Amino acid sequence: MPFAQLVIGPPGSGKSTYCDGMQQMLTALERKVSVVNLDPANDHTSYPAALDVRDLIPLDEVMEAEELGPNGGVLYALEELEHNFEWLENGLKELEDDYIIFDCPGQVELFTHHDSLRNIFFRLQKLGMMQMDLPHLNVLTKIDNLASHSPLPLPLSFYTEARSLDHLLPYLEREQGGSKKFTALNEAIVELVDEYGLVGFETLAVEDRSSMLQLLRTIDRASGYAFGGIEGANESIWQVAVSEGGGRTMEVRDIEERWIDRREEFDDLEKKMWEAEGKVEKRKAGAPRPQTQTIRRPGPDDDPEEDMMEGVMPPAGHDSGIKVVRKNGT
Repeated sequence: MPFAQLVIGPPGSGKSTYCDGMQQMLTALERKVSVVNLDPANDHTSYPAALDVRDLIPLDEVMEAEELGPNGGVLYALEELEHNFEWLENGLKELEDDYIIFDCPGQVELFTHHDSLRNIFFRLQKLGMMQMDLPHLNVLTKIDNLASHSPLPLPLSFYTEARSLDHLLPYLEREQGGSKKFTALNEAIVELVDEYGLVGFETLAVEDRSSMLQLLRTIDRASGYAFGGIEGANESIWQVAVSEGGGRTMEVRDIEERWIDRREEFDDLEKKMWEAEGKVEKRKAGAPRPQTQTIRRPGPDDDPEEDMMEGVMPPAGHDSGIKVVRKNGT
């Protein structure tokens, strides 16, 4: 497991959908990829899981046997996974050099008030299977749904760059009906993010190929895959910089135009492009295959003249439409 992604986020943020889309993208790029489901409550995965924690301990059985609710059942299941860590370790070893995507549970308390999931990843790090010190990426998912909501009070770039967040305070107060109840909390959060200065967001529309590719390039640079993937990328930093500079990347203003300002126009254009590609593929599939001819070397008993006529004269019993009349005495 030379490279991996830990996909974390709140429930409903699109983690499993992202894992499915990224697996399809990496497969199309001919990378060996496997998805590991670590969410005991994720009982409807749209991707084929190489390892699934539900195979070790089904959540429904835990809840019934221990009389626990959904959250308590998830905590119990992850504790069981920690105690049976060898199951996960052996499963990952069988995946060998696959690019691994971990689909993690979304309950906040698993990361703030519980240690099992953290201990599992630290044990993987101790075994040399994972490097936890690499940078993380924040992603604004479901960017394609923005047009169906009320307009953003500020440009999209304001949210992706996350700078000068104090501009949000009046809008937050307005959403709360003018109440000052959470004003101090909002101000404290804004001040914390501004002082930290390292918060930024990538955007993602999981069904859009260009959006997925752009995010994958960013992930590859952050993880180091771009500088030497297992398939032999092994590019230098300079080569990666040049290749990235030559390719087309979508700026935030392009994303805002695509998914907010002119979404319907771009959707129609993309639909026509897909239809055109479909027609081309259909023509390729229906095109007649080129005919092949078998050439046989003449043997010592073959008649040269008969060989010359073979393929020119019709086969026996075939009506060519030409009648031959022989005269008597000739």
